Amino acid sequence: MKTNLQQLLNQGHFVVTAEIGPPKGSDPQSIVRKTEQLNGYADAFNITDNQTAVARMSSLAGACIVRQQGMEPVFQMACRDRNRLALQADILGASALGIHNMLFVTGDHQSKGNHPHAKGVFDIDSIQLISIAKNLRDIHIFENQEMLKSKSPQVFIGGVSNPFVSSIPLRVDRLEKKIRAGADFIQTQSVFNLSRFEEWMDAVRDRDLDNQVHILAGITPLKSVKMMQRMKYHVPGVDIPDSLEKRILDAEDVEEEALLLTDELIRSIKLIKGVHGVHITALFWEQKIPEIVKKSGLLPR
Repeated sequence: MKTNLQQLLNQGHFVVTAEIGPPKGSDPQSIVRKTEQLNGYADAFNITDNQTAVARMSSLAGACIVRQQGMEPVFQMACRDRNRLALQADILGASALGIHNMLFVTGDHQSKGNHPHAKGVFDIDSIQLISIAKNLRDIHIFENQEMLKSKSPQVFIGGVSNPFVSSIPLRVDRLEKKIRAGADFIQTQSVFNLSRFEEWMDAVRDRDLDNQVHILAGITPLKSVKMMQRMKYHVPGVDIPDSLEKRILDAEDVEEEALLLTDELIRSIKLIKGVHGVHITALFWEQKIPEIVKKSGLLPR
């Protein structure tokens, strides 16, 4: 059985995923309210896993709440907080609960979050976890080579890629390793430097990797000058060109300019061969996602 996200990608549709951050508390209504705002405006919804190493409601619980609302979740799992036993248990558990889109990340270092003295696990990295998930699904074995005793998990395997750090060949090498390990789809770091992203996609196509994995380009609206400057100067791996910074700084209405810029980026990205969708991370601005996808012609399709 394929997920809705998997079916749309396999059929050649340009898909939309969007991010929902769980609350710093146990009230499910905070997620329910977001799903009510966003229902119909993305094909699947990522539930982050202690994003930026900040403690929140678990991704699995958040994914269950999203599914209860009749929407399709993407369950994120970070290697930072679990060893291989717990990670495999969560893959099996999520599949048993009807959650089959899973995105595997290594995770931000705990020293950058709100529990800087916590011990990071990092028993394995995201490439190893992708391989483990594929083996659980396809050949029915645990990481220790022991056979499963019952039904294998159904998993549509996701990973992440950052085209904007180090050299492009090195970034494409890492992408290829994730594909070889078993990744079915990839969500990228937020795209602001379009020319660099196009160079990366050229290198991806040169190796025919765009025909081996579904690539979703990251989109993050810059809702304020403060947010833009924080991302440009304090978030590793984010590449905001000076020209874009100037547009935000000079704008009479920053929010309006941010939405215009977001629309321009989406329309440009849709024209790049080998890109199969966008992943929208509207930090503390989720209510704008419906406007963004409608204005850019993404949904309704």
